[in-house]
Amino acid sequence: MDPLKTQPSQEVKLHFLDYWRIIRIRKTVILAVFLLVVITATLVTFILPESYASVARIKVERNASDIQGFTEGQGSSRGYDPYFIQNEFEVIQSEKVLGKVIDALDLNTAWGLKYQNGQKLRTTETIVLLKGRMALRPVRNTSFIEIRAFSEDRDEAAKIANAIAEEYKAYRMQQLLSLTTGGIKALEDRYLEQETKIRKVQEQAEELRKKLGLNDPDVSGTSFQPLLESEALRRFEQLRIESEMRYIGRQELVNKLKPLPRDQLKQVLPTTVNDPILTTSLGELNLAEQKFVSLQKDFAPEHPEYIRIKGQLDTLNKQINDRIDGIMIGLENSVATAKAEVDNLVKSVEGAKRLDMEKAEQSRPYFDKKRELENLLGFRRILEMKIASEKIDVELPKTLMVEITDRAQPGLRPVRPNKPLNIALGIVIGLVVGVGLAFFIEYLDTSVKTIDDVERSLQSPVLGVIPQNIGLLFDEGGESPHAEAYRVLRTNVLFARKDDKLTTVAVVSAGAGEGKSTTVLNLATVFAQSGQRILIVDSDLRRPTIHKMLGVTNNLGLTNFLLRQNPLEEVIQTTAIPGLDFMASGKLPSSSLAILSSAQMKDLVSELKQRYDFVLFDSPPIMGVSDASILASEVDLTLQVIQYRRYPQPMNIRAKQMVEKVGGNLIGIVLNNINMSQDESYYYYSGYYHDYYSKNEETARTAPAGKDAGAKDKAGIKQKY
Repeated sequence: MDPLKTQPSQEVKLHFLDYWRIIRIRKTVILAVFLLVVITATLVTFILPESYASVARIKVERNASDIQGFTEGQGSSRGYDPYFIQNEFEVIQSEKVLGKVIDALDLNTAWGLKYQNGQKLRTTETIVLLKGRMALRPVRNTSFIEIRAFSEDRDEAAKIANAIAEEYKAYRMQQLLSLTTGGIKALEDRYLEQETKIRKVQEQAEELRKKLGLNDPDVSGTSFQPLLESEALRRFEQLRIESEMRYIGRQELVNKLKPLPRDQLKQVLPTTVNDPILTTSLGELNLAEQKFVSLQKDFAPEHPEYIRIKGQLDTLNKQINDRIDGIMIGLENSVATAKAEVDNLVKSVEGAKRLDMEKAEQSRPYFDKKRELENLLGFRRILEMKIASEKIDVELPKTLMVEITDRAQPGLRPVRPNKPLNIALGIVIGLVVGVGLAFFIEYLDTSVKTIDDVERSLQSPVLGVIPQNIGLLFDEGGESPHAEAYRVLRTNVLFARKDDKLTTVAVVSAGAGEGKSTTVLNLATVFAQSGQRILIVDSDLRRPTIHKMLGVTNNLGLTNFLLRQNPLEEVIQTTAIPGLDFMASGKLPSSSLAILSSAQMKDLVSELKQRYDFVLFDSPPIMGVSDASILASEVDLTLQVIQYRRYPQPMNIRAKQMVEKVGGNLIGIVLNNINMSQDESYYYYSGYYHDYYSKNEETARTAPAGKDAGAKDKAGIKQKY
């Protein structure tokens, strides 16, 4: 696995106690922001001038008449308009209304004296001020509007609210009258324009009539009157049909009679043709034939009577035949006459139609103009009715569209600022902003906060948790309440070793000021108090600090030995604690920066391992110089000190990776400078021992002298061994 790769962060679920921990840790920020917001809100509340409020209530309806106008249908009604009240809000706040209010109350001058050192304000500036001092509110489920005005002067607030209501009412009435009268004026102008068009078209129609020579008795007619009226045309058509029927009937009769012989014609003609002569002749012929038949029985053909009757029969037959021939000729002549009559009727009707078409085509421009005139006259009649109806609508009584139901009265007490509300809001907002800022800072803070953060991000165990503001055990003694935290660290270090031969330990950190030197000195003190031989080597050659803590000189030390200037015995110093020795850093020549990577350093580590039970090396920050990385590669074990909430986690991860990259054996992490009072999650690591030793100290103070001496002896034995 590549040691430079950062371990993927795991999803962390926060518990309620985690939120409470953040609040406790960031309580200073929360309290500061809370007090700042509350104090600011309180100061602003008491600094702001007091103002009074007055409310005028008006009832607002859409424009309508008490009586339905002529132009409104019987079933017509005005639908609900959800934007009507909001539109009226905009009207009330418009310059047309507020400008009248300003003029009526002379607010330009009054507010100029008050707010602009006596200089008169412009109307636009006063409107802005007035809008800031008024509020409009609809009354739910009604057509009422509340006009609320604010001012430092209670009487002025009432005047402003009443003036706004009155000017809005006047504006609505003026708007209604102007719309109505303006509409009538527009209709009358349109009527006059229509009259001009009508006169012009009448003149053009009259000129066309004279030019075409038309006789138009129907002044109101708009189309050509044909020569053949519809009734005459029907009559002619009926005559034509009757003539055709007669012609067809006679033609059929002639066609049937023509092929018949005379004997059959004698039988048929009397029934088809009403001819008295033929009928009489046929009757006489019938009598003569009967008489001739009877004479044939009594007389001989030579008898004069027989001859006379026979001559009479011949004469009658000849007359009848001649009559039949004449009738047939008459029938044929009547067929020809009927045919001629039909042809004449058809010709007359077609001629009349053709003449009508010619006349209609010739007179079309005239009648087109008459139709145009008729349309203009019809539109003029509509305009006349509309003008008359609108004038009547104007005269009808109008419903009061804006009614001032409640006039504004001067307020009894100030309404602005609302001190309890403002302070309460300041408290709530201060808490919210403070807590929010605390969580935001916590979110931005990527430093180490908990043991879980360390073990999750660095994948290394936490061997020790050191409280905040801890002192030097070298000065406090073995019974110090802080000693137990280092005893726990010592125990964990011993158990973290995989081999008892691993006795050299380098203490590193990512950045400066994380407590490496204090950790080295206190851990060495605890080791020494347990009876082991311990050596502290201050290998921070650039900024050594342990010699200052011990109060010894730094003239001779590690650099002197590595540069072969002094032997080992001369650079090791003893301390007041038995078993604890110290090697200072010594003076570092500028030309010997890479002295820790020399072979002499490796030989020194091997030599010290043989002389001491444990050797602790204090190193510079590993992110600053290469000395710490070199040192981590030369010793057996490495401890990384991480100060609580100091450096970002990526920096600590990088420090651990640098140790692993050079082959160092990082056995664990020491969490330093933990604030136990703020973060109770660390209490169980060292708080118990703090309480325990505190109780022991109280017992020691109240114990008799003999017992106290015995306790001290026991403490001395414990410190030594």
